[in-house]
Amino acid sequence: MGQLHIAPTVKTPEIRFESEANRLILQGRSIPENAVEFYRPVLDWAASLTSDQEMVIQVQLEYFNTSSSKCLLDLFKKLEALESLAVHWYFDSDDEDMLEAGEDYDHIVSLPFKFVEVEPE
Repeated sequence: MGQLHIAPTVKTPEIRFESEANRLILQGRSIPENAVEFYRPVLDWAASLTSDQEMVIQVQLEYFNTSSSKCLLDLFKKLEALESLAVHWYFDSDDEDMLEAGEDYDHIVSLPFKFVEVEPE
């Protein structure tokens, strides 16, 4: 499993794979000009994974636009083949929209989701 790190910008989230913890973290805002182009390295990285690898996908997005939503769905669908994978979906306690977005993904893909409520900063 190769390394993956995309530094955050004002419009894009930080995406990093922590190999020692087998955790892929998506954190920040996701409103890139071209979401398909931005998420391509992540989708390519996900395609290289094998089904025997345990992993947690930790999603801590403050906000994401429609095109980012489609790319997240594509990522989750690529990862459905992995047997030992869980999605930890973080949302602020006062952000019902982010909770509902995670619940929508939970109903669409066959990955186990854990919802983690956090207090806003």
